[in-house]
Amino acid sequence: MILLPGLLFILWGEAAQCRGQDGSFTFNGDIHHYAVATNTVYVATKDRLYQLSHDLTLVQNVPQRGVLKGGVLRPDEVQFQRVSETAWSNATFRINVLLPLVESDTLISCGVIEEECGHCEILKLMDISSLQYSESVQLGSPNRSSASVAVLVKVEKNPTKNDTYILTAIQQGQDQKERPSCTSDLHTVQLQNTEKNQKRGMFSLSGEQGTPSIESTGKVEFVDGFQISSTMYLLSNVRSGDKSNRIRLIWLKGKGSKSDTLKSLRGATLRVSEAEGHRLVASSVIPGAQPVLWSGVFSADVGRTNTELLVFDISPDLTGDQIPDPDFYSGGDKGSSAPEPKTLRPKAVLFRQSNMTSVLAVRHNTWVVFFIGTGDGQLIKLAVDKDYHTSCPMVLYRADDDRQVFPKIHLDPVDRNHVYVPVRNQMKRVPVSKCSTYRDVRECWSAQDPYCVWCGSGKSCMFEDDCVNSDWLSIPEDYQEKMVSHRVTKETTDQITLNVQTHLTAGQTARSNFACEFSAGSSALHCTSGPPPLFPQCTCILPNGTLPAEVLVKIRLGTMQLSERLTLTNCSDIRGPPSSVLCRQCIEAGCGWSKNKCSWANEGDRNDSVCKRMVSGIKFSTPEISSIAPSVVSFYGRNHAVLYGRNLSDVTRVRMQAHTDCTPQESPVWNNTGMNLTFHIPSADSKGVVKVCALLPDGSCHGSSTITYQSSPSCSDIVPSSTWLSGKRKLTIIGSHLDFVEGVTQSHAPQDVRLPENRIYQNLTFETVAAVNAQGPFPSTVFLKVANKTLPCTPNITVYPEPKFLSFKFIRVGGDVRITIEKKADKLEMKTAELSVWGVLGGHPYPCIMTAKESHNETDTFACEIQNTLDVEFQQLMIKYGDETVILHPKSSFQLIWVLLVLLPIPCIITVVLVYRSKQKKLTAKMNRLMENLELDIRNDIRQGFVDLQTEKTDLMENVGAIPFLDYKHFASRIFFPERETLMKLCIKDIGQDAVKVQLDECCHVLSQLIHNRLFLTSMVHALEEQKSFTIKDKCSLASLLTVALHGDLLYLTEVMEVLLKDLMLQNSNTHSKLLLRGTESTVEKLLTNWMSICLYGFLRESVGQHLFLMVSALMQQIKKGPVDCVTEKALYTLSEDWLLWQAQDFSSLKLKVLFAVGSDGELSEPLEVNSLSCDTVEQVKEKILSTFRSKFGFPFNIPLSDVCIEYERDGCFVPLEEVDRSSEVIGEVTMLNTLKHYKVPDGATIKVLQRKSHPPLSPQGSVKDDENFSRKYFHLIDPDVDEDQRKDPERKKLKLKEVHLTKLLSTKVAVHSFVENLFKSIWGLTHGRAPHAIKYFFDFLDAQAADMKITDPEVLHIWKTNSLPLRFWINILKNPQFVFDMEKTPQLDGCLSVIAQAFMDSFSLTEFQLGKHTPTNKLLYAKDIPRFKQEVRAYYKQIREQSVITESEFKSFLREESKKHDNEFNETAALRELYKFIQSYFTEIKDKLNENGAPTELTEQLHHAKTQFDGLKSCSWS
Repeated sequence: MILLPGLLFILWGEAAQCRGQDGSFTFNGDIHHYAVATNTVYVATKDRLYQLSHDLTLVQNVPQRGVLKGGVLRPDEVQFQRVSETAWSNATFRINVLLPLVESDTLISCGVIEEECGHCEILKLMDISSLQYSESVQLGSPNRSSASVAVLVKVEKNPTKNDTYILTAIQQGQDQKERPSCTSDLHTVQLQNTEKNQKRGMFSLSGEQGTPSIESTGKVEFVDGFQISSTMYLLSNVRSGDKSNRIRLIWLKGKGSKSDTLKSLRGATLRVSEAEGHRLVASSVIPGAQPVLWSGVFSADVGRTNTELLVFDISPDLTGDQIPDPDFYSGGDKGSSAPEPKTLRPKAVLFRQSNMTSVLAVRHNTWVVFFIGTGDGQLIKLAVDKDYHTSCPMVLYRADDDRQVFPKIHLDPVDRNHVYVPVRNQMKRVPVSKCSTYRDVRECWSAQDPYCVWCGSGKSCMFEDDCVNSDWLSIPEDYQEKMVSHRVTKETTDQITLNVQTHLTAGQTARSNFACEFSAGSSALHCTSGPPPLFPQCTCILPNGTLPAEVLVKIRLGTMQLSERLTLTNCSDIRGPPSSVLCRQCIEAGCGWSKNKCSWANEGDRNDSVCKRMVSGIKFSTPEISSIAPSVVSFYGRNHAVLYGRNLSDVTRVRMQAHTDCTPQESPVWNNTGMNLTFHIPSADSKGVVKVCALLPDGSCHGSSTITYQSSPSCSDIVPSSTWLSGKRKLTIIGSHLDFVEGVTQSHAPQDVRLPENRIYQNLTFETVAAVNAQGPFPSTVFLKVANKTLPCTPNITVYPEPKFLSFKFIRVGGDVRITIEKKADKLEMKTAELSVWGVLGGHPYPCIMTAKESHNETDTFACEIQNTLDVEFQQLMIKYGDETVILHPKSSFQLIWVLLVLLPIPCIITVVLVYRSKQKKLTAKMNRLMENLELDIRNDIRQGFVDLQTEKTDLMENVGAIPFLDYKHFASRIFFPERETLMKLCIKDIGQDAVKVQLDECCHVLSQLIHNRLFLTSMVHALEEQKSFTIKDKCSLASLLTVALHGDLLYLTEVMEVLLKDLMLQNSNTHSKLLLRGTESTVEKLLTNWMSICLYGFLRESVGQHLFLMVSALMQQIKKGPVDCVTEKALYTLSEDWLLWQAQDFSSLKLKVLFAVGSDGELSEPLEVNSLSCDTVEQVKEKILSTFRSKFGFPFNIPLSDVCIEYERDGCFVPLEEVDRSSEVIGEVTMLNTLKHYKVPDGATIKVLQRKSHPPLSPQGSVKDDENFSRKYFHLIDPDVDEDQRKDPERKKLKLKEVHLTKLLSTKVAVHSFVENLFKSIWGLTHGRAPHAIKYFFDFLDAQAADMKITDPEVLHIWKTNSLPLRFWINILKNPQFVFDMEKTPQLDGCLSVIAQAFMDSFSLTEFQLGKHTPTNKLLYAKDIPRFKQEVRAYYKQIREQSVITESEFKSFLREESKKHDNEFNETAALRELYKFIQSYFTEIKDKLNENGAPTELTEQLHHAKTQFDGLKSCSWS
């Protein structure tokens, strides 16, 4: 028998499933549905159905993969046949309904196949691999929806016969999309058959007359359904029109026919409070007889942050005449003018807790026990007595993370002492009580747990069923604060009576042997005549009316004995000013409180609630709490919290209370200054919010604040993953809830606690502990200290020996000394930031600034610079890392050189000196003059660069005007056909055609039908891609033509894309999994680009577009601030070193007054101020004038640039400005373009703009740029390569160094950095905490495929997501803003965008780039920003992963809406004709591929028919 589960495990081949030591079961996939029957649990995941025994031992599981045959046009012909693990499949059966039908020993399993066709199966109850019957029929919701209900009900046909039906209640109004063609019409509420011998057979909806149903008038979300006796109950959230949400209950009477049952509709509205908008979240009927009590979890907000558990009496009201219902109707009578149904109000509010998600009510004796699941992974038990008084909630299960508990909870059907708790991909079997943890009878009773009894024979706390006889004690039928209470009464005869009451429930054996014994001190107390002990009470009439100070009562119940020591006080002696303290003292003494004084119990009030209404008799300043730091902690608590407020001097303790029925926790205070105090936050059993108040000596508690308990910290990674023996290396822990960590320790030195630095939710930094008297390498575990708990981090770190520094070399560079340090290569991966270096000369240290690191096979090299020093001969280096300091000496060759110099013949040296002395003086003088001039030029350039960098302003955006977004079809066409302008124009409809629905001609209609067949389309794509002549450009065109042709059916396009992606993944799964989606070498990769562009256009325009346009505009403004070479297009202000104009000469800024000639009589407009530069060419000045005009007025100038000419006003007349004229400077055969400086145009000059034809220019040429030899015949700011003596301008002879101008790159970065940051954050930011539908859906698709392919490497998934979204879509947008806006992209702008795009992609990279002196500037420019961007990206991916799954119906609705938005904007006919050209060229190959894939004959005939239509019909003309 032991081998059976293992054998089944192997047969069914589930790799990632296991039963844990705690009795839980982990599935390979999230739980979708589950059901419980007899001794079995049935669980459905995405693609499997599991059968488990009641203790969660695996019996077997069945894969839900198979082959779908037939077509969607004929639902009755659709067939699904399940196949084995390894066999080919094309469909998955996803279960939405699981109903065990015990009477017929069957399990009903219904759902959808590939989100299209409804399908049901009847399986054998105890053997789910045995298929009894199957049918293609829709039962229940066609989507995985938690807002639909399916339940088995019985309808009484006659007094001797009941029929079992499936009552389905389907969510309405949320999914208005067109249903798949093979899904039958679904009504709101229906009854379907469960037996073949019922009328019309299995699953039929038909009744005696037609198909009865109940319809709804508004949006309906069903929460629960059940049957009690013959009455059926359905609970739902209903929203009609603009009304707020209402919670509706409908009753159906299960008698007669289906039609009779559905027509018996009656309804009521559940009203939670006077406030509107509450929603029902979860439901559970409370077992028992009449009245019918029911419990529900209600939410006051959409996010379920405020939820409460209420009890209603929902007994059916079937009396009186039936009246129409405003939300539901049967038989075609719409209840639009129906009166409001009756309103039911709650009997009690039982419990308030944030984010409750599920509830199960169980009756145990007179108590009702509620099991409550929460969204942060807790199972809470709440016991409620018959008067709705609740005991203290108890946490039965608490997840370390925040996994949500499934909406439904069930009891173990066998022992009913366990409850099933489904969380994500796990099923927990949790005991309903922790009885065995209570050590004595008082603890057992104090737990207030109806399940627990103290067993006399076992002398332990246990379940009642486990106690072998009836000798047991338990809690009473109602809530009591004490197990034994007493009261003292005094009669008029001065007789004093002591009444002792036991608040217990006892078994028969215990009750029958009940006795009490009273004693005072060491002697027995002889009670005078009184009633004999009678469970649960005994009485003692005290002799002589005397009241002893202390009485010991021994109570015997069966074999058990209880002892209670009572302190007695003469009630009349309890005197003093009336106060809450005096009142409580009176009640606890067994007396009563009456008329502000203490009296005997028979004369006053015994309820301590009277004391709570009294004020203290002592005058204290009332404390006020303003804040608590921290106020959010893990459930382990927090040491040394600080409470801030006023009047805190008298506060003695801080009280924390989760629920009013629980004993509060109190913490002493210290360091009380009156304005703040320190206290410990204790640990908590549950997550959630607790109330906090400040306790005074009189017992009163004041102030109101809260503390929130959340999950405990967890680790996922430590970076770097190593340290050295001496410690103090800074490591970063990555995980969650790390802001709760108070200290960090390591396994090799557990007593040495390090305080964390830079704590945030996802990471913290700490310094490692030294390993004393140890030798590395060895592993060390990192522990997190949270309050008084120590938690281990999963990834260990490695402690290695100290790094070994070998030697150093130095060299002078200008006024600095560059030092190179050699270190032996090791596994520490030391960074430059971890080293501090000083050069030591004469005992004085000079700081050396670290600049770079390079790694080699055997050594690591670090470089640093000592700035502004005259000394080169440093005797030693002082290197500090962590807490260690190393002294290093240089690698010296000076001794050898010195010996050689000494051995040289002295006469030779003298001769050399005499020969060259005179020449050297002349050369030195000349070189000094040259060096002084060169140094002066370089100093000026460096100083100017420094000034620019320090004075750079980021206020670039003065007026960008309206954002010129392209409309959707032009945006999409530029994405689809970036290099095929002919196809782009062909596939876009003209403006006049947009609103016209064009009917496809016959040949195109046939082809459209053909590509709407998934098998044909996937076969065609594979066939074409297998041809060597089918180029990458052809693949991109094919993908884009398919996108256009199928744009009206994005849902189908998405399905095809998924199929092709799965095929591509299988091809790359063995060797190239990380290269998936990296390029565009297949049709589906281009298809994915197009799909992302379609689905993200709305997000791009609404959330990202403005930031992108502002960044591009800022870049363009920054570029225009400096010179731009008109010939090479290089600019002084840029982000790209390749496009840096480092040869630029001096320039100055000019403000020009520009006048426009208007009218025919030469009138001039008001002046327009235009910013320009002295080095601008005439053509550049024109461009700036027209650009300023458009920004100023919001529309372009009415004359094109080529027809514009400008004139400069000088000495009262206007002089034409030309690009080239007779005055132009010529060097060799190359002509310099004229600039404003050439024409000596001053600041503030007046420029007139005219139309060329009205004022002909001196030069007949429209623009010199039109010359095909433009770049060879002309130059602007970069000198041509000619002889030095041909240059006339001495300024051009100055030496220019590119490196001097690299500061311009940084200056440009500073100017636009805020715009870049805002753009990046808008891309990876989540609107309202949710990613766009397409991103969430596709990332979940990738997660699912990785799980199916058994890929566990997180890097692979990260790379897939990065390749599919940032690389495939966002980079395309960042580098090509002209795809989004009506604008032109200049070469210098393109260079800047490439640098920003590189930084964007580096933010998604998992590899760390080593920076050095040879690192490209585009990498260095954003080097300090990339780590922060990477953290934001990781958080972005994590948020998407943890975001709730988008339902299939929600995503399908989104795709249909996107299709409708842009209907008729593309020329589908043109796209189909272009597609046929591919089919025509590869007709034979496509046909062979169809035959290879087992395509039906009809499909091949349809292909031939399409060929005949296209080849033979002249009406289908080619474009």
